[in-house]
Amino acid sequence: MHPDNENVARFTDSYFNRTKKVIGRFGDAKVTYAVFMRRPVVCAPRLAMDWVKDMARQRGVQVDIELRYPEGKWVGAGEPMMYVTGPFFHLVDLETVLLQKLGPACVAAYNAFQMCSELPGVAFLAMDARHCAGSEMAELMAYAASVGSARAKRKIEGAVGFVGTSVDLGAHFFGQEKGLGTMPHALIGYAGSTVRAAEMFHETFPDEPMTVLVDYFAREISDSLAVCRRFPDLASAGKLSVRIDTPGGRFVEGLDPPASYAVLERNAPRAIRGYRSEEELRYLVGTGVSAAAIFHLREALDRVGCPKVRIVASSGFGPAKCRVMAQAAAPIDVVGTGSYLPNIWNETYATADIVEYDGIQRVKVGREFLHRRPPK
Repeated sequence: MHPDNENVARFTDSYFNRTKKVIGRFGDAKVTYAVFMRRPVVCAPRLAMDWVKDMARQRGVQVDIELRYPEGKWVGAGEPMMYVTGPFFHLVDLETVLLQKLGPACVAAYNAFQMCSELPGVAFLAMDARHCAGSEMAELMAYAASVGSARAKRKIEGAVGFVGTSVDLGAHFFGQEKGLGTMPHALIGYAGSTVRAAEMFHETFPDEPMTVLVDYFAREISDSLAVCRRFPDLASAGKLSVRIDTPGGRFVEGLDPPASYAVLERNAPRAIRGYRSEEELRYLVGTGVSAAAIFHLREALDRVGCPKVRIVASSGFGPAKCRVMAQAAAPIDVVGTGSYLPNIWNETYATADIVEYDGIQRVKVGREFLHRRPPK
């Protein structure tokens, strides 16, 4: 995941490797790279900077990094995020990996901040690892979620933010030793019933809190209540959660369009008033994990005396869905978000241009805005 000095050439664009050979033949120069993004982001540079510093140590050279925006700061499109100065010969072949470690993390940090801002009272769990293109990207996404989350906590009073990730690899970014999560749908299928899967999990991990998926058999309400009856002690102690991950092709058990409107009318009548886009309306009363579905599940749990059983919601949670859930005050305790953190790949590109050669300012025409200016 972190190429060392002996292997970095294999991960580097060939034209940078060829340029290094040219420099080796005709002489080195001291250069300064300006590194920037083409869209607004939240600055998440730590992993990229640590790698460059480690490469400089391995090569025995001095590389200076002037970070213009601290970690977690909002950065505008085209604003140089950092200037990297050192010998051209030792920097030219680092650009590819440097940008790989910077761009996706900054965009994902921005995405995480947006989600945490829209639903400040809800905890988030990063479940994006299986949507990532490899383990290095999963590490970047976990780091980015922690950065965006920390910004939300600073900016918004009472924001809970991301509390962990689903894989051990990134747990340390959240002060955790292990990844969080209990069971996938596959365990429900293996057990043959939701209750039996819960029993198997509890027998294997008797001292851990338990989150049970309840949508496998399209019996979100029935299976939630069955699990609560089977584990009354966990339910009363607040150590039991039910996770609703209903696909968008059907309604949650017991709901249809009229019933969904009725649920919202009882619980959040103002949320349904006025014009809504089709997307917002779907999040409120449509198929899948809607606000109505979450209220519906909460009502069922409360009716049988399980107010401490928590609701974990997943499936399609990005900023827009979080915003609608917040407007409806949907009773969500935890949101599991997967594919949104690394969403829209064409926006994750970081770019670098050399702006100084041996102290002389020079950059390709059209990129003069990258020249050093006094910090704001």
